[in-house]
Amino acid sequence: MYTVDRHDRVEELKELPRQSTGAPVPFLLAEDGELILAYLVESEADEAAVIEFESVHAQYFGPPNDEALSGHPLYQRGLRFYCAYEVQNSSWIRALERMNRVHPKHRRGMFGRCRHFIFTFHDTTLECVATGIRKVTWLPYVDRASLLADMRQRLPDNTVSRI
Repeated sequence: MYTVDRHDRVEELKELPRQSTGAPVPFLLAEDGELILAYLVESEADEAAVIEFESVHAQYFGPPNDEALSGHPLYQRGLRFYCAYEVQNSSWIRALERMNRVHPKHRRGMFGRCRHFIFTFHDTTLECVATGIRKVTWLPYVDRASLLADMRQRLPDNTVSRI
């Protein structure tokens, strides 16, 4: 994990669907530079939200769960349960930029368009650094297999077969 400094500021993304409090673990589908997140939403109907991120540079999926969220370095800055956030002036983005400085083609400011997103769930937390959210879709939730098939169709079809 990264170390937070005085510049990090947490802002809730209220326009994104709110996570169900008792839902199963969210689903992730990832390829190099691509990340799709799906989760059940807090609603009367069985619905899922599918979030497509663009130009993903890094991701973290794991602890803390809701019972340990107060141990997250951004909890004191407003990070709470079952919500989506963006971290302004992210220490994680600045750490990624510093780490990349050893690359011979590194350019100052190449992480300038990056955004740090956090989604807190019942059993896990997703954090990712991407240039943005490409698309948000609401779907009726039928079953796990159907949701995963929908997510797979959203990945760009530019994969190369390897032996």
